[in-house]
Amino acid sequence: MGTSDPLPAGQESEGPVSYAPGSLLDKLGVAAVVLDEDGRIVLWSRQAEALFGWTAAEALGRHAAPLLVAEQHRKEVLGLFAHVMGEGRSWAGVFPARHKDGRTLLLEFRNMRLDDQHGHRYALGIATDQQVLRDVERHLALSLQLIDRSPIGLAVLGTDLRYMMVNPALERMHGLPAEEHLGKTVAEALPHADVSQIEADLRRVLATGTPLLDQLAVGLAGGGAVAGQAQLVSYYRLEDPGGRVLGLAVSVVDVTDRHRAIEEFRRRMQLIADASVHIGTTLDLDQTARELAEVVVPRLADVAAVDLLDAILQGSPPSPGNGDAVFRALAVAAARTPGATEAAAAADPTGQIAQYDADRLVSRCVRTGDPVHLPHVGAGDLGRIARNEKAAALLGRAGVHSYIAVPLIARGEVLGALDLKRVSNPEPFGEDDVVLAAELAARAAVCIDNARWFQRERATVLTLQRNLLPQRPQQPEGMEVAYRYQPAGAASQVGGDWFDVVPQSGGASALVVGDVMGSGINAAAAMGQLRTASRTLSGLGLDPAQVLEHLDQTASGLDQTIATCVYAVCDPAAGLCRVATAGHLPPVLMRPGERPQLLDLPTGAPLGVGGVPFESIGMTLAPGDQLVLYTDGLVETRDEAIDVRLEALLALLDGPRRDLEETCDLLLTALREDNDQDDVALLIARVGPYRGPEAP
Repeated sequence: MGTSDPLPAGQESEGPVSYAPGSLLDKLGVAAVVLDEDGRIVLWSRQAEALFGWTAAEALGRHAAPLLVAEQHRKEVLGLFAHVMGEGRSWAGVFPARHKDGRTLLLEFRNMRLDDQHGHRYALGIATDQQVLRDVERHLALSLQLIDRSPIGLAVLGTDLRYMMVNPALERMHGLPAEEHLGKTVAEALPHADVSQIEADLRRVLATGTPLLDQLAVGLAGGGAVAGQAQLVSYYRLEDPGGRVLGLAVSVVDVTDRHRAIEEFRRRMQLIADASVHIGTTLDLDQTARELAEVVVPRLADVAAVDLLDAILQGSPPSPGNGDAVFRALAVAAARTPGATEAAAAADPTGQIAQYDADRLVSRCVRTGDPVHLPHVGAGDLGRIARNEKAAALLGRAGVHSYIAVPLIARGEVLGALDLKRVSNPEPFGEDDVVLAAELAARAAVCIDNARWFQRERATVLTLQRNLLPQRPQQPEGMEVAYRYQPAGAASQVGGDWFDVVPQSGGASALVVGDVMGSGINAAAAMGQLRTASRTLSGLGLDPAQVLEHLDQTASGLDQTIATCVYAVCDPAAGLCRVATAGHLPPVLMRPGERPQLLDLPTGAPLGVGGVPFESIGMTLAPGDQLVLYTDGLVETRDEAIDVRLEALLALLDGPRRDLEETCDLLLTALREDNDQDDVALLIARVGPYRGPEAP
């Protein structure tokens, strides 16, 4: 680093440039004093006045030695003066000078002889406070050491955006020595970088003075020496103490390891997220196992196998025995590479039973409930991985080099194992891979266990279903009703949907449709209790809002039961109807000659939330008017918004007058096609002429 910067090639000087005080020379406060041959002061700078305390008027014309030098140092100083004036050589060193107030100053002093055209000689003395100079030197030395030894890449660019300085760290990051940077622009030094963006950022910082901090730059385009290198780049404008713009400072921090770790973390989180979506879409054991194997291949392993203990599938705990393990192969997945395909051929065929000796790694995995990890598989390990010698030979030819087995554990019970191998992927399984595999296995194990329990409980559930589904209700006075209950098709299991028609005194009737959240025995049992409670409350002639309040208390007393419900009381004789809902989809009102419409009702909180008031809405009903009450299984799907599905419901109901039974069949056929993942309760009531109670 020189004391001045040369002009770039082809650039001419624009002449003197003035700038505000505050430069390094101003910081040093360099004083200049000129003496004649007799040692008298003939020139005295303002900096000298500040340094020595004497004004020009007080100093000029006086001998410098008695004015500025203590008596004990005068002889030595006069000798130095004579030497400079006689020999013409400069002298540099520490000079003990005297201040006007009598104290001694240690000055860094430079003395040289000056000659004029008349042959006269003068002595020029330049001095600054030694302490100030030492401070500046220490700061400069520290700065240079920090720059040279810092692991952070540092560079200085001029106002023309050409490199003026780079430190060794930046040389390593760019893969270029300093001499291939200096005097060049970014485009010239780093032709592979995204020059347009980099130079735009540099010019913006140079123009505004606002730093640009921690910009992530990845690979060659970001200025790295190799693909995949990640850097945090910051730009700062450099100014001198007077505010003059000197150029730009660039700092570059290599964050390749951190960037790779973050990318790897994101990859793993994405894999876990995908597993949450794609594993357990059904209650089918084989399908769930296939989903697990397909999720991990090829992103985690080249070959994956899912095996369950046969005793678990038979409904009994595995026998400790001699440590052997009997598995049923449920799924195998392999990457689309020759080695992975060959390794997959060594796996047990899906659906078949295989016995593994106690010394096999997968047997140890399910016996201990702990993962087994072989980062590097040797020839002697293949026999402990494969079931027999033939399978071990296949694994050896395929090139299996890393292995993991993790247990499938659900509700504290070991169900089986997830077996992972790497063939084409050259990286060995690491500890993070073991943790990830265990997390995926734990999620899948719960889904597998759910499917296992579902199959076991299916018979019980179907029996309960037959006893809890509503019986055919009687036709109320002055109304015609039709209804349907359709269980979920895929699982054929009972849910918590119900409907009811309950005659009341005075010719009115209560219409009820509800849906207990969840499915299976618990939902069916809760549905039975709520249906019984609603029938009992209906006989009391309460307002719908009051009925829902009592049902809310009943649901709150059940174990974690949440349900939705719509409750309507229709009085054909009075032509009135009052309706209240508890978090349920709104009924449809159909009037002759008008388009069907969803009733605008206060939604209310679901039953079981507790302490939330309900509100009833009244309306008139005339002969021919219809109410359609339904549960969400009729309209909700995974791929369409509920508003779209409700509009489809209204469109189906719009049209000529139909028989109620025909309307029920139409709705179930049109809206339930390929959408049978939830059960449905449907109740349609049409107001007819009221003839009054029959005479006894």
